[in-house]
Amino acid sequence: MKRYWVSVLNISLLSSALLTTTALAPVSVFADSPGAISSNPQVSTSIENAVPAFRNVSVHDPSVIKVGDTFYIFGSHLQVAKSKDLMNWDSVASGVTDDNPVVPNVTKEFAEALQWAQTDTLWAADVIQLADGKFYMYYNACKGDSPRSALGVAVADNIEGPYKDQGILLKSGMWNEISEDGTIYDATIHPNVVDPDVFFDKNGKLWMVYGSYSGGIFILEMDETTGKPLPNQGYGKKLTGGNHSRIEAPYMLYSPETDYYYLYLSYGGLGADGGYNIRVARSKTPDGPFLDAEGNDMINVKADKDKPLFDDRSIEPFGVKLLGNFLFQRQIGDPGTGQGIGYVSPGHNSAYVDAETGKQFLIFHSRFPGRGEEHEVRVHEMHMNSEGWPVVSPYRYAGLEEDTAALKTQDIAGQYKWVNHGKEITAEIKSSQTVQFTADGQISGAVTGTWSLEADNQVQITSNNVVYRGVFTHEWEPDSQKTVLTFSALSSSGVAIWGSQMTAMKDQDIVNAVKKDLSIGDTGNVFFNLSLPTKGTRDAEITWKSSNTSMLSATGVVNRPRTGKGDAKVALTATIRKGSAVSSKTFNVIIPQQAVSPLLGEYTFEQKKLAKIAQDFSKNEYHGQAFNVVTSAISSKNQAAAFNGTDSYIQLPGIITDTTDFTFSAWVNWSGGGAWQRIFDFGNGLTRHMFLTPAQHTGALQFTIHDQGRDQSLIAAEPLPSNQWVHVAVTLQGDTGTMYVNGKLVASSTEITFNPKDLQVTEAYLGKSRYTADPFYIGSMDNVKVYDKALTSNEILRQAKEKP
Repeated sequence: MKRYWVSVLNISLLSSALLTTTALAPVSVFADSPGAISSNPQVSTSIENAVPAFRNVSVHDPSVIKVGDTFYIFGSHLQVAKSKDLMNWDSVASGVTDDNPVVPNVTKEFAEALQWAQTDTLWAADVIQLADGKFYMYYNACKGDSPRSALGVAVADNIEGPYKDQGILLKSGMWNEISEDGTIYDATIHPNVVDPDVFFDKNGKLWMVYGSYSGGIFILEMDETTGKPLPNQGYGKKLTGGNHSRIEAPYMLYSPETDYYYLYLSYGGLGADGGYNIRVARSKTPDGPFLDAEGNDMINVKADKDKPLFDDRSIEPFGVKLLGNFLFQRQIGDPGTGQGIGYVSPGHNSAYVDAETGKQFLIFHSRFPGRGEEHEVRVHEMHMNSEGWPVVSPYRYAGLEEDTAALKTQDIAGQYKWVNHGKEITAEIKSSQTVQFTADGQISGAVTGTWSLEADNQVQITSNNVVYRGVFTHEWEPDSQKTVLTFSALSSSGVAIWGSQMTAMKDQDIVNAVKKDLSIGDTGNVFFNLSLPTKGTRDAEITWKSSNTSMLSATGVVNRPRTGKGDAKVALTATIRKGSAVSSKTFNVIIPQQAVSPLLGEYTFEQKKLAKIAQDFSKNEYHGQAFNVVTSAISSKNQAAAFNGTDSYIQLPGIITDTTDFTFSAWVNWSGGGAWQRIFDFGNGLTRHMFLTPAQHTGALQFTIHDQGRDQSLIAAEPLPSNQWVHVAVTLQGDTGTMYVNGKLVASSTEITFNPKDLQVTEAYLGKSRYTADPFYIGSMDNVKVYDKALTSNEILRQAKEKP
């Protein structure tokens, strides 16, 4: 994407557009923008495409550069990947370790920056090729909990390295000391020198835009021969932000069609709960002033200094928000599986324009609904609307073959999943609503208004007196595995709306699809209230009837039989209606009786068939399923469960479903190894769980219960002793949590307010974490006991004296 300029060629395109690929189909993406030549419509009424293939990669903060026919992305933690089609990515390097091929001996090569920043990792990198043909990597290291950072440059003859350090260019976070501009460093007005983007303007002049949080986003004039800042600029010129506002990750892209420089920014926090979102402002010159769609000068956008740090409310009205947390929600009866297609905290983008085709791409990382902190790179096409603002296509780029046929109103008529991205900086996921576009230009359903088809498949949508301007495109929809019609549009206040057309269906087909797809989960052991859906796709109605309302109501309320009464059997019937079409589906539900207290489960591993079953010797008979676990003799009279650290674990049934107070007690012989192994991990997905690890990242024994997006933990001073039999126990009583090793208290807290019962445990493991990146437990366990009460310290001590 970034390449040197040759002034004699009189090129007026952005440097990112100088290298092209034949894999990208021609289409005009700047049609109807100011100064554009309207020629190529962007979509067709019917398109046949082969099923696209994707190979995903995790590169946080991806910055793109094209070399020959290959796209490279450089990101944080010295992660690098490459692709020839923006769809299938291969990892080139990852990790700030001395065996990283991009910067061999990186801890020595970048030692000055790492030492200054007091860190062992690197943040978002950016690479550009200058006139000497060499590749210049702008790297940065940051302490993380402060703006103490160093930004430097390294040079290589080859895009994949090896890069050699050319020194630090800027420093920040030098509290009470003279900073780069000759004044005492002040984080409210001076930048955090991270997140660089180095680019050429339309005249071939080199610039670097950078910054994160702290004092805002800055720009420097650069020497195109050395790749370093021109002298006597200090930190350069400020463009936006300040007072610790959560604005970061600047990226500059020039459009020759509109003659604007577009400054992309990420607002919010990058974590799954941080509300990261991508915004843009524009200017006629690379150093501003940058304005948003309402004409607000971005230099005035900053946090309120009289409010707590990182005040988002001060900044969220400003900038054009292109996308944030969203979900094209999958309804019952829709194609595919899961909850739908969407993103959580998408951000830190780069962008690319193909000079030959005019195609424009947004490259960013994103997290995903229900997947915690897992992140992957995504690439979306962008198009210019009639006001000269980029709009982002709703689905990832799939390399579709397009023709030039113009849409007709009857092609557009139909139901759509509609998403309004709003202006908020929030962890909330904006779920889709269903709307109807009619051929006469009306919009009804969850949103009302009008629409009109403009030239080159541009669209104007009006709703609640707000006008949105955008474009219709055809895109690949992953759930249906088909090409669908979509729209993306922006309001004059900088709010994005997206739409995805739904396939037309007859009422009976809708009912049949809902019936086939309808599920209430595992009906063999229903411990908790059921969430019974009342709507299916296309607003199909679902009503419920129970054969035993005292055990299971028609609204899903569960009343478990008392201990000794036996399990309850209930027939739960769903009736599905759409128009005059109707059908029913019956689920046979087993509601287990309440557990025998206080000992819920006891696992002594004395049985011969441990390879398959972990027998529960309590009265509840909560037998577990053993996977690759073997018996290991402790003595001639006692056996233990041995875990290989690779793929062995035990899965238990709903062992703590009624538990408010709690005790976990076990003898363990941990063999050591990587952090975050699990002695136990009980929970429900990634949002509600509790676990005990012999050693976390700082090398300490830790118990954590996680709910409502928060952790409550007990952390010992040391790791669990290894290569010896140790008794370990955790108790919860009221708001007090206590952790014991060999009968001695090692950690306690009176702020453990979450209860095991509230976790609604569906997965209970011994020896395995619910996070796939965590290692399996290696070692042995014996005499594992779980109680629905908190044992006293004397009771724990007595168990600790009973050697296995």
